[in-house]
Amino acid sequence: MRIAYSVETVRAAERDLMARLPQGALMQRAAAGLAAACAGLLGRVYGARVALLIGSGDNGGDALYAGARLARRGAGVTAVLLAPDRAHAGGLRALRDAGGRAVPTDDSSTETVLAQADLVLDGIVGIGGKGGLRPDAERLTRAVRGTMVAVDLPSGVDADTGEVRGPAVRADATVTFGTYKPGLLIDPAHERAGALRLIDIGLAPHLPPVPDAEALQHGDIAALLPRPDAESDKYRRGVVGVVAGSARYPGAAVLAVAGALRGGAGAVRYVGPAADAVITRFPETLVHSGPPHKAGRVQAWVVGPGLGDDAVARQSLDDVLASNVPVLVDADGLRLLPPGDLRSRDAATILTPHAGEAAALLGVPRREVEQTRLASVRALAERYGATVLLKGSTTLVCSGSGPVRVNPTGTGWLATAGSGDVLSGLTGSLLATGLSPHDAASAGAYLHGLAARHATAPTGAPIAAYDVATALPEVWRNVLLG
Repeated sequence: MRIAYSVETVRAAERDLMARLPQGALMQRAAAGLAAACAGLLGRVYGARVALLIGSGDNGGDALYAGARLARRGAGVTAVLLAPDRAHAGGLRALRDAGGRAVPTDDSSTETVLAQADLVLDGIVGIGGKGGLRPDAERLTRAVRGTMVAVDLPSGVDADTGEVRGPAVRADATVTFGTYKPGLLIDPAHERAGALRLIDIGLAPHLPPVPDAEALQHGDIAALLPRPDAESDKYRRGVVGVVAGSARYPGAAVLAVAGALRGGAGAVRYVGPAADAVITRFPETLVHSGPPHKAGRVQAWVVGPGLGDDAVARQSLDDVLASNVPVLVDADGLRLLPPGDLRSRDAATILTPHAGEAAALLGVPRREVEQTRLASVRALAERYGATVLLKGSTTLVCSGSGPVRVNPTGTGWLATAGSGDVLSGLTGSLLATGLSPHDAASAGAYLHGLAARHATAPTGAPIAAYDVATALPEVWRNVLLG
């Protein structure tokens, strides 16, 4: 699992650790790891050309000390100083002692140095930086042609939120220290970070047990997935009810059921007007004309995909929300939600909006949700008293307390009609097996993303939503096998 902590928490942990170490030891640990990572990217250090973009903080000091280590191994290292009178004095001295050189930004060679470098270290702004790059720094980053490596995080992005409020570095790789920062995991900053490398500097014992954000990996998901035992039957494994589809959108019902059948529940009950389409594709489905409360017992409901907005759709949603089992609300169901929060329900609720639906629920422009994904998912969870799975380039899961889960498996190929219906069915099925809403949403998003990646491999060809559903058994197997 990748865990991430806020800047304030990281700073406190660093102060605690530095009080126990000789002066400068923590920066030397960071610099040693950074230099080793750069050496790995270069392949051959001797004779390589390395440039350092250096600001005024400790971030620049890390880069200067790492540059000194590379210079001692035979690299030609030049530091470009954006604030020469405020550059880290010890790091600058170490670089010069190792044979490196430093030039101010107005030196005539600066842009040539950056353009010809095999590798450039971004040490402009550290994790405490706010707002975009200043014009001089932005101009210099545009001159880079080689591999750009961000020190701790790309300059110009917000470490706590992943927001990008102006020009920012676009790195090929980011070497971060001690722990991940939320902004490295969450778009739009995440896609500017490139490949992530975490350097252990001894910070872990000084961090609190509960992080601000976390990204699950194969082992974490494998531990969550349901496994039937010798005494299991279809009812003990859980039954998920699906209320979806309409005369206009029967395919939404088919796709939601497709996801539900592959999510671990023992049976799927379908309620709605698309029963013929569902039973033709999936004869194992239990179908009922409705209303939902008369369809038979379920352990969880999925409601909303392709439901429409007529009186019958509203009645179906109200019926499901009145039940005493967990409910997942998606698509049209989100647009039909009654005013007020959902805390009065006897069981948990999951909402699964994309950015546009989230914007409507919050009453803000869609662009605001896309730029402030972490704040938006937290606001939705708080406002509605629900677990929220916010879909998008970075899918986030928030239950209002504890760490926000960041899904690492998504792909742009999931931006296709009906893929969200598959996710709803899959997540609802996991919910019916007994997983908590937080875990069901997290595992559903993870498997859904993996299935899309599997379906596009090895050619990278476009996929349809049903391809994602059919790939789920294989990726489930792969996760369990590790």
